[in-house]
Amino acid sequence: MATEAHGKHMDDRVLAHFRESVAVKQASETLAPQIAKAAQLMVQSLLNNGKVLSCGNGGSAADAQHFSAELLGRFERERAGLPAVALTTDSSTLTAIANDYGYENVFAKQVRALAQPHDVLLAISTSGNSENVLRAITTAHDRDLKVVALTGRDGGTIARSLNSEDVELRVPAERTCRIQEVHLLIIHCLCDLIDAGIQGDDAN
Repeated sequence: MATEAHGKHMDDRVLAHFRESVAVKQASETLAPQIAKAAQLMVQSLLNNGKVLSCGNGGSAADAQHFSAELLGRFERERAGLPAVALTTDSSTLTAIANDYGYENVFAKQVRALAQPHDVLLAISTSGNSENVLRAITTAHDRDLKVVALTGRDGGTIARSLNSEDVELRVPAERTCRIQEVHLLIIHCLCDLIDAGIQGDDAN
């Protein structure tokens, strides 16, 4: 009986995750207009020979790389690769910058070196307080880039650093895992809208 009760408890924990995830996704539906605006910024960048730079830490680094992979390879439609660079992947660059300039500069130094006119920065931080992401945003602004920021909770210092041309996509949740789940959904929405914007809504 104890084993059966334990199994029921485990089932309930799993169900609680599913239900909370669904609730947060439903609450995030209000972000649709902002997601569309963010996608349009990226479409305009790509059509003007720009690229999308992306950055984040931990799970957000994985999301930055996921987004870049979907653009460089493909999302769901066959098409030529689209220019995107995840600033989280080169261990020699990351460790050299961290060693010489501090970890807080690992993305900003890359943005300053790689950013060109019409580029967009995709900055991902579940807390909105990642110092190295914040510095990347500041550097992006110095280079006249527009920023799409994926945040959560109260938006943190990143929300306060954005200007009127940027787009913040803030997930209305406190738990990091729930925020990350919606960030991934937003990334898939962006990829779909980018394909539609470049290839047309009816392309398959």
